[in-house]
Amino acid sequence: MKNTYFDLIDQSYYFPQEGFDIRDGYLTFHGVSIKYLIEKYGTPFKLIYLPRIGEQIRRARNLFNRSIKKHRYKGQYYYCYCTKCCHFSHVVKAALKEGVHLETSSAFDIDLIRKLYKEKELSKSQVFVHNGYKTEDYLNKILALKKDGFKNSILVLDSKSEIDRINKKVRRGSLKVGVRMAIDEEPQSAYYTSRLGIPQAEVIEFCKKEIIDNPKVDLHMLHFFVDSGIKDTMYYWGEFQKGIQTYIELKKICPTLKAINLGGGFPIRNNLGSEYDYEYMIEEIVKNIQDACRDAQVEEPDIFTEFGKYTVGESGAIIFQVLEQKQQNNAELWYIVDNSLMNTIPDAWSIFEKFILLPVNKWDNEYSRVSIGGISCDHSDYYNSEDMNQQVHLPKYEDSDREPLYIGFFHTGAYQDSISGYGGIKHCLIPAPKHIIIDRDSTGNFTDTVYRNEQSVEDMLSILGYDI
Repeated sequence: MKNTYFDLIDQSYYFPQEGFDIRDGYLTFHGVSIKYLIEKYGTPFKLIYLPRIGEQIRRARNLFNRSIKKHRYKGQYYYCYCTKCCHFSHVVKAALKEGVHLETSSAFDIDLIRKLYKEKELSKSQVFVHNGYKTEDYLNKILALKKDGFKNSILVLDSKSEIDRINKKVRRGSLKVGVRMAIDEEPQSAYYTSRLGIPQAEVIEFCKKEIIDNPKVDLHMLHFFVDSGIKDTMYYWGEFQKGIQTYIELKKICPTLKAINLGGGFPIRNNLGSEYDYEYMIEEIVKNIQDACRDAQVEEPDIFTEFGKYTVGESGAIIFQVLEQKQQNNAELWYIVDNSLMNTIPDAWSIFEKFILLPVNKWDNEYSRVSIGGISCDHSDYYNSEDMNQQVHLPKYEDSDREPLYIGFFHTGAYQDSISGYGGIKHCLIPAPKHIIIDRDSTGNFTDTVYRNEQSVEDMLSILGYDI
């Protein structure tokens, strides 16, 4: 009996599963034929499936609102999209169609908001949560938003010094502010306390001294951010409880405080065996906040979340062709793909992030353990371990096969373009692949358009200052 790649997947996971299926021997992604895209556009290419963004937003919002209704929770839920996760207009606009609010992190984000407002993609009543270090430019632009009638702009204080600069710039009226509480990092972290925010032990005294009786600001939000995300672990619930207790102490002395912001997002699937009970976690979040507030006899806060990777991560994929197989020794077989992995999925190189890796074709072939190599000259341009079993397995093939082997990295929609510097200079001057947008039209049929073609020689040499 032939031990095929399909047998391996079928025995190891529930398959087909959400987002992935086989049609006529070829992989589909959210129902989209990757074979069709390869034949039309060639490889390599990045794709983004826009409908997935709305699906993710609706799922989280519905679960929060259902839990709020079930427990008769008195606060409201606000879904914020983190623009830093993916700034592309088609992504941000897809999120805004679902009525999300936005979280910003730098000065240019404010220009992005103004551009979207001019295009009637958002309104002045939407909430904008301004995180990150407030440079002079960033602070001036946030204050200009308020002056121009964006009434729900909330500046989150990331350090004590920011209030001094606000006091010097705000002349009249009041500015909505939040305070970010620094969290203790996970035990394996290289440092103990996050550099972001004000230490928990100092938050109350800082607010008493600088915020509560300050006529220039209204304290509206307590913000805390757990970098590893919202997970059912002792570490997360410990930091969560610190945040709730800090909110309660502040609320007792500051009536304007209305919201708690649970920074850090939900995880996405990074392997076919990923399991995460979103409904359970949301139930626990809502119920824990409610119970703590009722015990303390304080008003239940509005709940904000800032979901970036969760919003857009599962919409992205990168498709490659295997150019060559190289048996370097008795144990190591290399599949060389037609671009650089360091350039296209830099998270895998920089922070050892894992993605779902699957072949597009040859599912009926036997499989082998392999390492994936990019075409750059860098030692680090490789991928050879999965999140579940620490080994990469892909179908075997013969060099004489009429059809090459195609593979895809999936759920790559978050951060990869920002970190790799989309449109800029790439390692070894290997061009960024073409970028394809997949959507559905009014009849529900798929549409595919090229957002940008592969970088040209002229593009790169122009950036580098060479006359062509």
